Amino acid sequence: MIVQKFTTFTLLKLEIIYQNSRNMKKNLLFFQLVLLSVFLASANPVKNLLTKTGDISDYPNSDILVVFDSTHVDVQETGLSYVNTHRLYKVLTTNGAKRLNVIKYGYDPSSAYAEIQKVIIYRKDGTIDELSPETVTDYPAPARMIYWGAREKMIAVGRLDPGDAVEVFLFRKGFTYALLQSDDDDEKYIPPMRGHYYDIVEFWSSDPIITKVYQVVIPHDKPLQYEFYNGEVRSSAVFRNNKIIYTFIKKNIEPYKREHGMVGFPDVFPKLLMSTSPDWQAKSLWFYGVNEDYGSFESTPEIQSKVDEILAEAKNELDSITILTHWVGDEIRYSGISMGEGEGFTLHTGKMNFTDRCGVCKDKAGMLITMLRAAGFESYPAMTMAGSRIDYIPADQFNHCVTLVKMNSGEYKLLDPTWVPFVRELWSSAEQQQNYLMGVPEGADLAITPLSPPENHFFRLNGISEIHSDGTLTGEFNLTAEGQTDASIRGLFTRNFKDDWEAALEREILRVAPLAEITEWDFGDPYDYLSGPIIITVKYRIPDYALVTEHEIIFQSLVASNLFKRGMAHLNHNTNLKERKYPFRDRCSRQVELTETITVPTGYTAANHSFSLNSKGDYATFDGSILQSGNTINVGETIILKKRIYDPGDWESYREAVKNQKAFADRSIILIKD
Repeated sequence: MIVQKFTTFTLLKLEIIYQNSRNMKKNLLFFQLVLLSVFLASANPVKNLLTKTGDISDYPNSDILVVFDSTHVDVQETGLSYVNTHRLYKVLTTNGAKRLNVIKYGYDPSSAYAEIQKVIIYRKDGTIDELSPETVTDYPAPARMIYWGAREKMIAVGRLDPGDAVEVFLFRKGFTYALLQSDDDDEKYIPPMRGHYYDIVEFWSSDPIITKVYQVVIPHDKPLQYEFYNGEVRSSAVFRNNKIIYTFIKKNIEPYKREHGMVGFPDVFPKLLMSTSPDWQAKSLWFYGVNEDYGSFESTPEIQSKVDEILAEAKNELDSITILTHWVGDEIRYSGISMGEGEGFTLHTGKMNFTDRCGVCKDKAGMLITMLRAAGFESYPAMTMAGSRIDYIPADQFNHCVTLVKMNSGEYKLLDPTWVPFVRELWSSAEQQQNYLMGVPEGADLAITPLSPPENHFFRLNGISEIHSDGTLTGEFNLTAEGQTDASIRGLFTRNFKDDWEAALEREILRVAPLAEITEWDFGDPYDYLSGPIIITVKYRIPDYALVTEHEIIFQSLVASNLFKRGMAHLNHNTNLKERKYPFRDRCSRQVELTETITVPTGYTAANHSFSLNSKGDYATFDGSILQSGNTINVGETIILKKRIYDPGDWESYREAVKNQKAFADRSIILIKD
């Protein structure tokens, strides 16, 4: 029996017939004959199907209804896959008509071949138009910072109206990453782990989907590991003629609803992972071998000379690693250009990276490995996923490459030259609680980066000020920060032209005090980030800062008003959200310390001599107070946030801590004349 490639409509009918014939003979021949008769009796099954689907009244918040989304994958012995996709869209609104005005299909010609095979338009007046494949255009895909030669196929659909439908047939062979080129036309479409197949299938959507089907036909000696995450799916595995047919069907997929600050979509919405690779250990060994075989980390006399030069004054093991990591981070520009052989998982050679002085994460990681080896260290690459977790089915859940170095203690240390330009860390703590896989000779299992203590990322703002009887506030403050918080504050300068540095600093103060006059400031050399944490000192005068009446002076603490909010990303969270369904994330763990000593005019007393507010949770705490002693008012706050990624159950304490800090920023200090 020949393996049958079911279209989505076939699968839909198949399911209906199966449900209606459960009490009949479970005979495959009968099953196929009935199926055939159904299709022969229907002149236009798609048109008939459209009459039974809903409209805007059934999907009031959607612009497009996906009637079905079907993918059929035929996997060869080499791992080469032929992918047929069949979709039917129904237009619900004018915005939906605009979105379907063109059909686009992206691909990388280095590793995949793609076609828009057919597009059929079903007008609501009953007419049917089929677009000519000759009108398909093929052009370079829009790109920014990474120019690897990605392309798009596009066909113009033209004007549509609510009630119209568009049926699309797509074909692709190959995979989504490019590796080593070959003269054989089909050879370059075989995936990096030759003979293996893997895929990540999203079963979430911004549009409602009535039925989504994903089917894989694969040689029987390549059984798939698979798991469906964050939901349920109907699945089956059927043996036919030395093949295994895996089918996954999910019905009535509702549009996803995002929460502000939530983790990545793959962590919470339904997805299917599948792989023929046995485990992460095998992937680790492959990743090690493919780069060693390619010679990615071979040094040259020029590289060796540069390493010797920049390490001339290195004091110890960690000092050498630090200098090399920051040299690569700062001197290899992030700009991915198409370099032909080696794109994808294979890291380009050290010679290429050193000559071009640019590349993406894998090129920066490879350059650092090459230089570390030239300096006598044992170093290897690692793959990770920035933005979401990696699950245990060994599909290619990676979008980032970093560096490993083996310390004298025998332990591996993670380095990230991509994320640490002008950052005092060697491994960005914005990547804590993130999975990674090492490409080492002994092989490795999936690992996760540890938490970084909040005190490693402190934000300290200390102020001394005086409120005058005419409402003027004068004083100075000192800001210092470390770790990822240092990077956020230092970005005021390193992410601006030097001529704009003072203006950038001034804007941070004017944001909370528009009448502020800066009389003196000092921020050192922002590029000297290895000497110590950033320190900013500002002296100021703010006329009319306080509201003055005959008997009162009303104002707010300047330090508590969330100056330099860029260093306190937690303040961006929407605290009006009372509950969370999904995990959420901050930029990094963090400790914030705010203090201000305010001298008040003689003869005035604070309406409340003392005020305090605190909250405590396992991973988020807040302690704050406002106390008057004589003619001074002391304001103090400490906020401790202990993680980067939080569970929904952590939201209550996290939210309370953030709300309390915001409340302190809004709290008025009222001085009453004696």
